[in-house]
Amino acid sequence: MSNDPHIPHTQLAEDAPVSCSTCAACCCQLEVMLITDTGVPERFIDNDDWGGQVMRRLDDGWCAALDRDTMRCTIYELRPLICREFEMGAPECLDERRGLDTIYR
Repeated sequence: MSNDPHIPHTQLAEDAPVSCSTCAACCCQLEVMLITDTGVPERFIDNDDWGGQVMRRLDDGWCAALDRDTMRCTIYELRPLICREFEMGAPECLDERRGLDTIYR
């Protein structure tokens, strides 16, 4: 077993269809501002430099609510509005997937 704290990277094909099993959770490294109350547990909330509430990220850069084994959200039903609006397979999602070479360090 490796001591490397980073999530292993498997390069997805450029035209790979986006599904729950091929998602790669690219958006889970983006800053997520909490602009509405969806019930996100306090342990997943942090304050940014300007005092706004954001989803807490761990030292590896990934969202604290992301299960590293399944790459799925552990608070899916309570996820922030911005996460609800970030649609899997939408142009924004596909742009983030194109950055996979740099997102996995």
